Amino acid sequence: MIDKMTNYHMTPDEFRKQGKQMIDWIADYYENIEKYPVLSQVKSGDIKDQLPDSAPTESESFGQIMSDVNSIIMPGITHWQSPDFFAYFPANTSGPSILGDLLSSGLGVQGMLWATSPACTELETRVLDWLAEMLQLPEKFKSTSDGGAVIQDTASSAALSAVLAAREKKTNYQTNDSGCLGNLVAYISNQTHSSVEKAIKIAGIGKNNLRLIGVDENLAMRIDLLENAIQKDLQDGLIPFFVCATVGTTSTNAIDPLNEIGNICLKYQLWMHIDAAMSGTAAICPEYRYILDGIELADSFSFNPHKWMFTNFDCNCFFVADRSVLIKTLSILPEYLKNQATESGAVFDYRDWHIQLGRRFRSLKLWFVIRHYGVNGLRYHIQEHIRLAQQFAGWVRSSEEFDLVAPAPLNLVCFAHKNGNDFNRKLLETINSRGKMYFTHTVINGQFVLRMSIAQTNTNEEHVRQAWENIQETAKELMDVY
Repeated sequence: MIDKMTNYHMTPDEFRKQGKQMIDWIADYYENIEKYPVLSQVKSGDIKDQLPDSAPTESESFGQIMSDVNSIIMPGITHWQSPDFFAYFPANTSGPSILGDLLSSGLGVQGMLWATSPACTELETRVLDWLAEMLQLPEKFKSTSDGGAVIQDTASSAALSAVLAAREKKTNYQTNDSGCLGNLVAYISNQTHSSVEKAIKIAGIGKNNLRLIGVDENLAMRIDLLENAIQKDLQDGLIPFFVCATVGTTSTNAIDPLNEIGNICLKYQLWMHIDAAMSGTAAICPEYRYILDGIELADSFSFNPHKWMFTNFDCNCFFVADRSVLIKTLSILPEYLKNQATESGAVFDYRDWHIQLGRRFRSLKLWFVIRHYGVNGLRYHIQEHIRLAQQFAGWVRSSEEFDLVAPAPLNLVCFAHKNGNDFNRKLLETINSRGKMYFTHTVINGQFVLRMSIAQTNTNEEHVRQAWENIQETAKELMDVY
C-alpha cells in the first residue's frame, strides 16, 4: 500500500525507483520481443474478463500493477515493434523517440499557445523546417515564407484540416459564419485512404459530393478521368474545390502523378493536398525524392514520422503553402486565451493550425530522433528497408508458385499464390495463427492479395528471409490438403 502521508501521490523517490525499473522492463521487452507471438492469440473478452468490474477503492502497489501488465495485458498485445511484424504499415519507434516522449510526459506541457510554453512552439517550428529541408520541399512550406508546418496527431487530422481550409478558401470564408456550403465537390482516387472520405463527411461536404476517380494499371489516379469529372461537375453547376493525391496508397503503395494533378488543380483553381503518410519518409533519401516531384504545385502536404521514421505514435507533419488560410479557417480567440504575445502577431499559436485546442510537446521526440540518427542514419535505415523489400519482391518474381500483383516501388510488396483467392485467404490465416510473423491482405481487382510491409525499426535480412521461407513452407503444407 502507498503511504497515505503522501496524500496518495507518488513521491519523487518512488518515481525514480519505479521509473528505472520501467526502463529496464522496456529494454527487456525489446531484447525478448521475438519470443512473443506477433499477433495476439487471445479471444474476444479474454482481457476484459480478467479485470475487476469496479475500480479499486484503495491504492495498489506498483508491483501489483506491473504483475497484471505481465499476466493480463501482455497476452493481449499485438507486437507492432516486432521485427517479424509485416502487417498493415509500420508504426515503428526507437530508443530516442521513447525517451523524448518520456520527457514530454514528464514536463506535462500544454502547448496550445506560444505563451503557454515558448520552447514547445519554437522547437516545433525549427524541427519542421529541418524536415522541409531534409525532404527538399519548396520554400513555400517553410516558416520563413508564407507557409509553415505543424505537428498533428495523424494524417486523418491533416486531411480534415486541409479540407476545411480548402472549403473556406473556395467560399471566401462564408461557411465559417453562415454554415452554407453550396455544392462543393471533392476528388480522390478509388485507392485513397478512407480518412479523406471521413474528412469530407465531417466537413459537411457529404459523401454524395465526393468523386472516386478510377486508376490505371499501376493503381494511380487517372488524369483524364479526373478532368472529365471536374468538367462534368462544372457543367452541372457544382463547385469543384479539393483534390487529394496520394504518395504511397495504404493498399498497394501506388503513387499518384503529382505534376499532372497539380496542373489540373491550377487550371480549375482547386486545392491540392498530398497524403504521403508512410511513403513520404523515403524522400529523405535523394534517390527517392522523385516520389514528391510536383509537390511545388500543392497547397498542403503531410506525412507521418510515426510510420517509417522511428518516431512513436502520434506524430504527423502537416505543411501548408499559405498559413494564413489555415489560421483564418480554424482560429477562434476567446477572452481567456488572449495574451500580449498573440496580440503582437510575432508568434505562432499552433492551436490555430489544427482541430483541437490542446496539444502535447510532440516535437521533442522528433528532435531526439533526428539528432540521434542524423540525416545519414535515417537514410541508411530507409534504404535498407527498401533494399529488403526489393529483395523479397525479387524472390516472388522468381517463384513458380507466387505472383507479384502490384508494382513495388518502395517497401511494400503485394503478392499472391497462384492457387486462387480461397487458398491465399487460408494461407494468410494459417501463418498469422502460428504467431511467428504477421501480415495482412488487400483486394486488387477482385483478387485476394497478401501484403508484406517491410519497415519495422529492427527488421533485418534474416527476418525477411525467414518470413519468405515460412510463407513457402506453409503454402506447401496447404497444397497437400487442397
